[in-house]
Amino acid sequence: MDARGETAVAVTGGTGFVGSHLVRRLLERDRRVHATVRDASDAARVRPLWELQEAFPGRLALFEADLLKDGSFDEAFRGCATVFHVASPFLMPERIKDGRRDVVDPAVLGTRNVLASVDRVPDVATVVLTSTVGTIFGDYRDVREMAGGILTEEYFNTTSTAAGNPYHYAKTAAERAARDAAAAQDRWRLVTVNPGLVLGPSITPASRSGSLFLLDELFRGYFCYGAPDFSFTTADVRDVADAHIAAAEHPAAGGRYIVANETMTSFLEMSRIIRTRHPWDPRLPRTALPHWPVRILGPSFGLTQDYIRKHLGIRFRVDNSRGVRELGLTYRPVEQTLLDHHESWRSRRRRA
Repeated sequence: MDARGETAVAVTGGTGFVGSHLVRRLLERDRRVHATVRDASDAARVRPLWELQEAFPGRLALFEADLLKDGSFDEAFRGCATVFHVASPFLMPERIKDGRRDVVDPAVLGTRNVLASVDRVPDVATVVLTSTVGTIFGDYRDVREMAGGILTEEYFNTTSTAAGNPYHYAKTAAERAARDAAAAQDRWRLVTVNPGLVLGPSITPASRSGSLFLLDELFRGYFCYGAPDFSFTTADVRDVADAHIAAAEHPAAGGRYIVANETMTSFLEMSRIIRTRHPWDPRLPRTALPHWPVRILGPSFGLTQDYIRKHLGIRFRVDNSRGVRELGLTYRPVEQTLLDHHESWRSRRRRA
């Protein structure tokens, strides 16, 4: 309970792409929120949360906390019945210089530190962990080995490494660490949300999310000559935020829930959707690029031949039925997600 006798909820990574949406959705549901930020003086990143504080007076408190510092989340979690652990870096492969330093340590050590704080704060009864479909598979080829070639919650990624696929490796190790911590006690329950590529409008202009960077390349014309045949499991950031809340509010919820559309979306399909609103934009590709130029030119864009071989031209179906059935999840049309994402991108560029 807080000073007013009201139970709060905590959100780690409140300035992030998903975290900021989750904070806003919780406030809209009249919840009292404790949001953690790494640096409260970073105005560019924290300003959207300041604006939410003004819009919802007295309902949002900000706390500085560092994923790599043990005990730094204790204060933020006091008086909170639910902890949403969202904070974790998501960088595209070409932006990762040192896999262990840039993504593995913040994800794994950060999760352990967050859960150590949960163990020290007796108020917490539920932990909702933001994971990814990347803890289910390392590369698209892995899905071909699953029953029916369909992505489901029952599998765990066993092929990624800190050197070869550090983001998927880090999130897999973090999810396993969380499951181990949950199994070692019986006071709080763990629910894991595993979204696909998270897209949609951004509340935080300074977000460093890899999903924003990925589509930035498409929108800026990197593929104007033709779209490479890469497809993605996608989820709207607003649906992902709602999935977190549903996972916390359903007392029987447990284990993992895939949050992603049933069908994948390719770069070319994304371009076609955006061109319904901006038909004359020369930066958007109108045709697909054959596979052979991608294999030749891919390394100049930071793609290894191994990555190309395991992802190019591969599509699979996603089984999201567990979340729909048990949590009542619904999904926005991918067209709405992409158009809103693109409009948000244009708005950020106008302000830059």
